[in-house]
Amino acid sequence: MSTENTIELEQFLESMSPHHDDIQQEMAEHASREGFPIIGRTVGGILHQLVTMKEADRVFEFGSGFGYSAYWFARALPESGQVVLTEEDEEELDKAREYFARAGLTHLARFEEGDALDVIDRYHGPFDIVLIDHDKQRYRDAFERVRDRLPPGGVIVADNAISAGPMDTEGLMRAIIEGEGAADLDDMTDGVRRYLEVVRDDAAFTTVVLPIGSGIALSVRHRG
Repeated sequence: MSTENTIELEQFLESMSPHHDDIQQEMAEHASREGFPIIGRTVGGILHQLVTMKEADRVFEFGSGFGYSAYWFARALPESGQVVLTEEDEEELDKAREYFARAGLTHLARFEEGDALDVIDRYHGPFDIVLIDHDKQRYRDAFERVRDRLPPGGVIVADNAISAGPMDTEGLMRAIIEGEGAADLDDMTDGVRRYLEVVRDDAAFTTVVLPIGSGIALSVRHRG
């Protein structure tokens, strides 16, 4: 597919995705001004749909920034639901609190400052949905920490499964397809490769990769 057709497809997918509310639009504009990477409306719509389809109550995020992805989850959660946001940057987490407060969604959120790999140890689960969107080098560590906190039917979503900033997308695909060339990958790309291989090979999960946004890997824990 040509670059022009790819751009047109991305525009088409976004045009079919749920719209931002006023506060989400502010968040998107803030991300654009600051050059802060966010999942965008197309992937956000998938997160919203997952909550709705699964009738999810509990969500955990490895990496939340100023709360854009968590806001998509919260919009779909029931009044008894909860999304746990994790962020090491105090200012970003404070901004997330502000957005959620203005939207009347604070009661659906837990704001945890610190390393997500430490925070998860304070939560026993189960979690219906988990989003992994922090340091690519530690994606596999996040999976290993959380895999047993998902019930049958639980879903793990990993962002940037295809691309992210300086990631070597061609090298990643070659390493996954051919099983060779991993030694030539940079740390970020190799972190995604290791994650994709471990979730692909875990007999308790079925994984697919969707080429939307920067690519998301959906891993579902088997029932029974």
